[in-house]
Amino acid sequence: MVDFEIDETQEMMVATAGEFGEGVVQAAEVELDRIADPEEVFSSDLFRDVMRKAYGIGLHKMALSQEHGGLGLDPITTGMVWEELSRYGTGFAATLMPISIVPQVVAFVASQNKGLMEKYVLPFCEDTEARHVSAWGSSEPDVGSDGKNYADLSVHHRTAAEGKGGVYTINGTKSDFVTNGGIASMYLVFACIDPSLGIKGSGTFVVPADAPGLSTGRALDKIGLRVQNQAAVYFEGVEVPEDHMIFPPGENYPFLHNAIVTVGNLGVGYLAVGLMRAAYEEALAYSKQRVQWGKPIFEHQLIAEKLLNIFIAIESSRAFLQKGSWLCKTGFPGDLKTSLAAKIYATDQAVRHTSEMVQVLGGYGISRDHPLEKHMRDAKLLQIMDGTNETLMMKAGSLL
Repeated sequence: MVDFEIDETQEMMVATAGEFGEGVVQAAEVELDRIADPEEVFSSDLFRDVMRKAYGIGLHKMALSQEHGGLGLDPITTGMVWEELSRYGTGFAATLMPISIVPQVVAFVASQNKGLMEKYVLPFCEDTEARHVSAWGSSEPDVGSDGKNYADLSVHHRTAAEGKGGVYTINGTKSDFVTNGGIASMYLVFACIDPSLGIKGSGTFVVPADAPGLSTGRALDKIGLRVQNQAAVYFEGVEVPEDHMIFPPGENYPFLHNAIVTVGNLGVGYLAVGLMRAAYEEALAYSKQRVQWGKPIFEHQLIAEKLLNIFIAIESSRAFLQKGSWLCKTGFPGDLKTSLAAKIYATDQAVRHTSEMVQVLGGYGISRDHPLEKHMRDAKLLQIMDGTNETLMMKAGSLL
């Protein structure tokens, strides 16, 4: 039976995220969004201060086990937190969501490697200063959505890794869209070892940001999510010990890649729900105060319809995503098609309805004195994040 009762841990975590979001994130996100040069955003004291405070309350390590120093929260609870945090700052939520990917994957597939655990997992969980930041690189300038095509052997990562003498040497480029690419201290990198196997010929490597030969591009200048760093990552003769290849190429490669996509797409969907909530609450409050034609515009049927439609979108999207999270909880990594479908649905709804909430405010909706235009800009990026909805739809459809 479905149970919508929130347990004590969930109630506490959502309340913590809400207090942090309203008291710390919201004003900072608006201020940083207005900075013209994205490089200034991520070098600013304000950005660093918010990140430190997020680490201080453990938002970076929610999914990591308590055994390793994490909070040990299940996928439904973490989803609730991402929604609540996105309600106040989708850019910061989008930054924090993948920030633990290196320690999570190391703990999942290489927990017996004491050296890797001590270098990448334990210090991350102990961090309260936001010094340890993860990023993961799969897409490349010439390998984008087709990086999920495991059948076509002509498609493979151009970033390559060659093993010799106990060391792998990595050369290549990951695209401008690596989240946290310009601020990371460690990377999860997919690099081709055997191109004859196509995408399955890639190994999965952990690469520290201070490795000689590793560099990053400028932060991407975007229309939305301007508080989320995205930047290209370059590898020129970057050497890592052979034990830093934590997942080998071969037939099992899709399992790890799809596990990341399954969990990640649910997270993006929760960001969309939080974003819609913010837009809905702003427009609803405005509609009850704004008087036109002799009564509050909330009492006009066309406005009421817009507000009801976004309410329906919020509730249905959340339920769909929580079904996907439940599948992750009961059998990791869950069901890929459900996660993809839930993400597609939630983000499409966010684009449609944030635009409609701008319409509710009329001329004020397009003014930067109100947050709705930012919600509309941010929403658009969610349709592209972790794979464009069109290509995710093709993938999900193939799994029916």
